[in-house]
Amino acid sequence: MPAPSPPLRIAVLGAGKIGSTFASQLARIGGHDVTVIARPGSARLQQLERDSAIIDVKGERSNVRVTSMLDEQMPYDLVIVTLLAHQTEALLPALQRSAAKCIQFMFNTFHPERLQDAIGIERCSFGMPFVQAVLDGNGRLKATIGAAGQKTIMSRQRWVDAFNAAGLPAVLEPDMPLWLRCHVPLCVAFESVSVAGERRGGGASWGEAMVVARGVRASFTLIKNLGHPLYPTSKRRIAGSPIRVVAAALWSMSRIRSFRQLLATGESECRALIEALVASAALAKPPVMVSDIQAMKPSCRSPYPTAP
Repeated sequence: MPAPSPPLRIAVLGAGKIGSTFASQLARIGGHDVTVIARPGSARLQQLERDSAIIDVKGERSNVRVTSMLDEQMPYDLVIVTLLAHQTEALLPALQRSAAKCIQFMFNTFHPERLQDAIGIERCSFGMPFVQAVLDGNGRLKATIGAAGQKTIMSRQRWVDAFNAAGLPAVLEPDMPLWLRCHVPLCVAFESVSVAGERRGGGASWGEAMVVARGVRASFTLIKNLGHPLYPTSKRRIAGSPIRVVAAALWSMSRIRSFRQLLATGESECRALIEALVASAALAKPPVMVSDIQAMKPSCRSPYPTAP
C-alpha cells in the first residue's frame, strides 16, 4: 500500500451511499479534512447534522464537517461530485466559481467534454466508483469495498494514491473521458434489465433482455458513427458479439438478486443517459437506429414471455 498522502481539504458533493463511503474512508482512514455537502432540507442532511459524523452499522464514526452548500471561496484541494450527470447541471455555475483546485466528477456521462469546458480542463478530473453501499433508515452506512477485486478508476494518479491510502482500492485510467462514454451503453443495459427484473420480482424476461441487447448494439454503433473508437478492448468484444449472446448475459445477470436490487436504483440515471444518447444521434454519420436505443427505457417496453 502506498504511503499515506498529506492531509487534504476535500469536499464531497452528494451525501448518498457512494459519497458517504468516500467521505468516511477519506476522513477516518486517510486522515483528511472532509466536508460533506447534502441537499438542503433533506433527511440525509438532518441525519448528518444530528451525528456530526458518518456512522457505519458497526457504530464507527468518521468525523466530517456537514453543510448544505458548497463554500465557493474555500480553496479545497479536491471537490468530489458523486451526484448523477443529470443532477449536476444546476450545480455547474457554483462549481465554475469555486476556488477548488480540482473537481472530480464521479459518475457516468456521455458528454465529458461539456464538463471539461465548464470547469476548465486543468481543474477537471473524472472517475467511476466501484464500491457497494447502503444507508439504513437511521443513516448508518454499510459499505462493501474491494469486493471481487473491484477498484474505482480515476484519471489522475494523485487521487488514485489518495484513495488507495484511505482504503479505497483505485487504479489509473489514462483516457477516462473515452472510457466513460463507451461505458454508457453497459450502464444503461445493466440498470434497464435490473429495473425490469425488479418489476417482475425475479429477473428480466428473455424478450426484455433481447430489446436491451439490441439497444446496446445500436449505442455502440452510435459511438463509432460519432467518430469515437470503442474503448477498452472489452467494449469492442461486446459490440462484436451476437445479440443473443449479449441478451443471455443480461438475462442471467438480472437473476442475481444483489446485482438486480443494486442496479435497479439507477432508473433515473438510465433514462437520462438514454436521452443523452438519442440527442447525440443527429450528429452521427451514417445514422443509427434511435428506436432501438429508446426502447431500452423500461417504460417503453411491452410485456414479453418470461422463458428464454
